[in-house]
Amino acid sequence: MMGAFPQTLPANVPTAMPAVPTTLPATQAPLPVSTGGFITQGGAVIPVPQREESYVENILRMNLGKVATLYMTYENNSEWNAKIFKGVLEAAGRDHIVISDPVTGKRYLLLMLNLDYITFDEPLNYNLPFGTQGLATRR
Repeated sequence: MMGAFPQTLPANVPTAMPAVPTTLPATQAPLPVSTGGFITQGGAVIPVPQREESYVENILRMNLGKVATLYMTYENNSEWNAKIFKGVLEAAGRDHIVISDPVTGKRYLLLMLNLDYITFDEPLNYNLPFGTQGLATRR
């Protein structure tokens, strides 16, 4: 018959999948743990030193309690597209800054997304990571 499938497979076509191991061979590499360290074959946890990075939020946290002037921009705002806030720096997070007006006590929660820059009228506390000497900005 023309176009019919052959009843037997040619000799060079494998008829079964090759055997796959059910377990992986043991490796000598330590296993990672959720803290960033490793577990040795004996079960001991080897910690990896934490690395501090110089993000704006960390610099702001080193200067809590100081008076800061924050320059913010708000795109597509018909009433005001730029605004300046001045107050005591109370808190800083990855995406926000909290300041308070020392006269009225009013608190402002400002988004880092809108932050252009910050000025301080006094020297900043700024300690570089990794145990290096701390720096204070000059006046």
